[in-house]
Amino acid sequence: MKQLFLILSVFCALSVQAQTKLNFFGQKPTDKVSSIPYGANDAAGHYVQAGDARLYYEVYGEGEPVLVLHGGIVGTTYELGLLIDSLSTRYQVIAMTTRGHGRSEIGHSQISYNQRATDALTVLQAVTDKPAIVLGFSDGAYTGYKLASMFPERVKKLIAIGAGENQQLLRKIVVNKVEDMQKIAPEFMKSQMALMPEPERLQEHWNMLPAFYNDDMVVSKALLGSIKCPVLLIAGELDPNAPLDTNISAYKMIPNCELAIIASAAHQVFIDNFPAVWANITPFLSK
Repeated sequence: MKQLFLILSVFCALSVQAQTKLNFFGQKPTDKVSSIPYGANDAAGHYVQAGDARLYYEVYGEGEPVLVLHGGIVGTTYELGLLIDSLSTRYQVIAMTTRGHGRSEIGHSQISYNQRATDALTVLQAVTDKPAIVLGFSDGAYTGYKLASMFPERVKKLIAIGAGENQQLLRKIVVNKVEDMQKIAPEFMKSQMALMPEPERLQEHWNMLPAFYNDDMVVSKALLGSIKCPVLLIAGELDPNAPLDTNISAYKMIPNCELAIIASAAHQVFIDNFPAVWANITPFLSK
């Protein structure tokens, strides 16, 4: 049995309000990042009520809508900054902050896979009534799969990054305690929690995640086979969170799918090799 222990390794944004330089967790000095504080930009920010949670999103650019969904646990919009920079020159980018992350509320219901998709739909409907291109990374890509399956009329194309087949027994997610993470990355956690409307509930939110990831978020042939829109699946060859064989399995299960494996790249493939990722996205969008 393969087990993946995800210990808050997803990248995220630091708060402008906390008076610290924007970066993402685990950022290397050589990493190229955006100059725009995505996920904490008052000039572009909006809110919408989705069930029991008020969700935050930002809008950039003009044109055909592209819904952008960031990674999970502590992921926020800034991790996808270079992609948003590039997309917003030609498209209307709707960059959503998932509930329990950044400026979005947690709500009081148990996290579910259906909820993730309906939250994304609510944000999309707040901006446009047109079918959208969806680009998601990791958690965001898994949400994209569910959104495309549940609401096919709203998803024109899907770009899924770092999200392979996910079934019980394929992996096990374990989440750290907030206090442990504060010791590991104190400045990061201080800045991230400064964005949150309910930082005192963060551990409560994290405690719900193992059941969500390990039991509820099943991504197998039943789901992937129901996706009718064109899909571009991008994966890092060395991704420990979504190993290569799970991405190849997902590629085979999705009816209309292209697969791009980026050599020597890990989970954050768009950081490890942005030019290669963008070179695959551009022709897919143009078709």
